[in-house]
Amino acid sequence: MVADWKSRAAAKRDAILKSIPDKWRLEKIPSVEEQKDITGPYIQQFLTDQEIEITEADAVGIAEKVAAGTWSAVSVTEAFCHRASLAHQLVNCLHETFFDAALASAKELDAYYAKHKTTIGPLHGVPVSLKDQFHVKDVETTMGYVGWLDTFEGAAGDPRAKTFESEMVKELRALGAVLYCKTSVPHTLMSGETVNNIIGYTWNPKDRYLCSGGSSGGEGALIGLRGSPGGFGTDIGGSIRIPAAFNGLYGIRPSAGRLPYEGMANSMDGQNSVLSVVGPLATTARSVTLLTKAILSTKPWLQDPLVVDMPWRDAEEQAIVDLVKSASSQGQLSFGVLKTDGTVNPQPPVARAVEMVAEALTKAGHKVIEWKPPSHARLYDIVFKTWTYDGGKDVHEAFALSGEAMSPQIKMSFGDKPVQEFTGSQVAANNVARRKFLKEYMDYWNATAQETGTGRPVDGVVCPVAPYAAARPEKYLYYGYTTFVNGLDYTSVVVPVTTADKTKDHYPQGYSPINDLDKTTFDDYDAEIYDGAHVSVQIVGRRFTEEKMLAIAEYVGRLLGK
Repeated sequence: MVADWKSRAAAKRDAILKSIPDKWRLEKIPSVEEQKDITGPYIQQFLTDQEIEITEADAVGIAEKVAAGTWSAVSVTEAFCHRASLAHQLVNCLHETFFDAALASAKELDAYYAKHKTTIGPLHGVPVSLKDQFHVKDVETTMGYVGWLDTFEGAAGDPRAKTFESEMVKELRALGAVLYCKTSVPHTLMSGETVNNIIGYTWNPKDRYLCSGGSSGGEGALIGLRGSPGGFGTDIGGSIRIPAAFNGLYGIRPSAGRLPYEGMANSMDGQNSVLSVVGPLATTARSVTLLTKAILSTKPWLQDPLVVDMPWRDAEEQAIVDLVKSASSQGQLSFGVLKTDGTVNPQPPVARAVEMVAEALTKAGHKVIEWKPPSHARLYDIVFKTWTYDGGKDVHEAFALSGEAMSPQIKMSFGDKPVQEFTGSQVAANNVARRKFLKEYMDYWNATAQETGTGRPVDGVVCPVAPYAAARPEKYLYYGYTTFVNGLDYTSVVVPVTTADKTKDHYPQGYSPINDLDKTTFDDYDAEIYDGAHVSVQIVGRRFTEEKMLAIAEYVGRLLGK
């Protein structure tokens, strides 16, 4: 059994590599000591000037160039297939490539454009990458499990393995997007690091001593290397925001029911207390907006019973644009700033990024107050319980299909074997505890209207995404900064801020950790290793405020020079 799963994993790993055309294969992969940062000039050396121009345009720019007839869908697709191939060889970020199918789609799009002199939709000719939870016709979905190879979600002989497509995949095709690859995930999806027995470890392209994040870590690494202009991940405890933050990208965790999840693979399916949600990551805020707005234009609530009938609301977006143009006090935005949640303090680069955003907002005339909410530790306990309602049964059964080993990153949450499942009464009690916390948090947010001076409660909360700019391998130990958002089902956007600087980012002299976990976080920090890594923050809004928060993200990005 052991030899079998290892050989199957190796065969799949080799097949992914062999799917990359010989002309795009690298002769040598540098060690991290030789080349810590493989973004920018390093990866550019393998590309033509035209490929660089295309792949370093954002999704909005690509859509505009294709719509104008300046670039063909085929030339854009070829450029991104090439750069994605380089990215995978450098950081292990792909599970599947289907370049031939992508080029065939691109040719059809070009033929349509040549005949009609118009596009088929707002994403016409835009390559879009997908986390390996999406089902795509004629493409395997393993979600990082060896036992899912040659099956449909672990079920052998199921014909859907070759024919089934997730609802959002259908919508993306209808919008004109070109689908060309699926990206790596940690097996189970339940980790802030991306590692599995098929492709190994997905590294951070900006700093290969660090992880790319998880569970949408392949998306983060691929887009960070500009092997994709934008793609879709999922988030049940931070899995969109963590990779976005660690790779210097914009990303959004929408509220549950805003975007369609229908027909996607998942872990712990049926756990409905805290739902996983799908959302985009991209190189610019306007690209995240484009992808979100495009999906909503397809009316996904007509195909996914859990999606709310809520089209894109231009008025919500415009309200922010109008506010930031106004010089009056009534035109101010207001923000809460959470510097620490009191359980684990952010490491120095992250603490500096939060301060930078607060200072930029204050300098621009907006109101900033200290965020002192109900205890996030209470909510963290509630959320973590939802992940173990079944005692780990789903996860352990998936590993048992092949007998493969569980990575240490997953074992820390699910142990060596399943434990006692929650009873119906225990699940109900946890749901009641969450509902009461939601009300308590809502009341606190409403009460901030007394402090802001704008006549309104705060428009958003600025806070860390994680204690780390990006975690070191096997050292992502605390998820409190992301999971509180999932527990509340709030909307959250990630905004890149700066890069770590070994000359600036140090703990204060005589720093005293607040508990054992904070001490571990303190001990794990190395200014030399982190130097140059991306550092980001998240800005959290209330439920179903996607338009508002994306407008704020774009505005804050401009304030920061991003």
